[in-house]
Amino acid sequence: MGRETMTSRQRLLTALNHEQPDRVPIDLGGNQTGIHKFAYRALLDHLGIADELTIMDQVQQLAKPCEALLQRLHVDTRYIAAGAAETFDGRIRTAERNGRTWYDLTDEFGVTWSMPSDQPLYMDISYHPLADATIKDIRHYPFPKGDDPSRFKGLRERALHLRENTPYAVVSGISGVVYETCWYLRGLETWFMDMVSQPEFCAALLDQTLKFWMDWFRLFLDEVGDLVDVIMIGDDLAGQTGPLFRPTVYRELVKPRQQRLAQCIRSRTEAKIWYHTCGACTEYIPDLMENGVDILNPVQISAAGMEPSGLKARFGEQLTFWGGAIDAQHVLPSATPEKVRDDVRRNLEAFMPGGGYVFNNVHNIQAGVPPENVLALYDAAYEFGFYGP
Repeated sequence: MGRETMTSRQRLLTALNHEQPDRVPIDLGGNQTGIHKFAYRALLDHLGIADELTIMDQVQQLAKPCEALLQRLHVDTRYIAAGAAETFDGRIRTAERNGRTWYDLTDEFGVTWSMPSDQPLYMDISYHPLADATIKDIRHYPFPKGDDPSRFKGLRERALHLRENTPYAVVSGISGVVYETCWYLRGLETWFMDMVSQPEFCAALLDQTLKFWMDWFRLFLDEVGDLVDVIMIGDDLAGQTGPLFRPTVYRELVKPRQQRLAQCIRSRTEAKIWYHTCGACTEYIPDLMENGVDILNPVQISAAGMEPSGLKARFGEQLTFWGGAIDAQHVLPSATPEKVRDDVRRNLEAFMPGGGYVFNNVHNIQAGVPPENVLALYDAAYEFGFYGP
């Protein structure tokens, strides 16, 4: 095993600049790089670490990892996130429906997310407020204010603390969800039909979600644009076998708005721009780089065309891959720890040469993943992730 010669922040920035650090940077704890509460509890019990469970993402039921665990796993990142507006009532309410107890959360956009009490794994959308809307309805819909100052209260102080008192890289929570917010509001099937049958409706709704995030980023970057190292944005564009909808529609409707947002961010900060899309997204990688994206996450290596060595060969000189550590569908949940270690080692060999790689599972560690496999995942990253002399 090698020897550490860099701080966590130096290590991450070196990798993001496509140079080789002392070892591969390791990440855990974001909205797309987190750990489900059940897997977290099991892991803490296995390690004998005491922590009071804090849910940092209600929809995905992700736990906020405690500092003791982050240090045990050699994690180089620490996250900061803005909050909701002070006027937003984000309480979870209990309701009885069809003989079951449900936990309901209505977000700032008016979308309701629900989770059954007898299977509390994550929340699904149960109400799309614009399901029957017209363009006129969009003009009169009470969209939240992205530039409400109360969202950012205390954000700079938290970021300054990390920069001045810790060695860690500072990473933002997920933001800039321009496209997905539209289908949350509309319903996925209806939205897909809209993109074909009434693109002018889609354009009107996309303009509203873009406005929210442009306003949001104006204040966010005022507060911490000089302090964050990575800014996370994203919308899922692909599924297991390829794009979720026609690439021509993406390039006509969605891409110009994503590009405006990314270019706005780039004009205000030196932070690297991280883009999240699941699935077989190679079709869109050139578009994302053209938009100004520096980093791709989660690198779903089990999807079509997402083989690590091929991705590295095609895009590795320009794009940083953040994730892709293991087949999270078929290996991490059910294989032996030895198999997990072998897969991690093989994927590191593909991704890490020349820098441009940050280690993480593909998306969040889900409920039911054995703690032994989580440890094998991260211990292998530390063991095999050192660069040569």
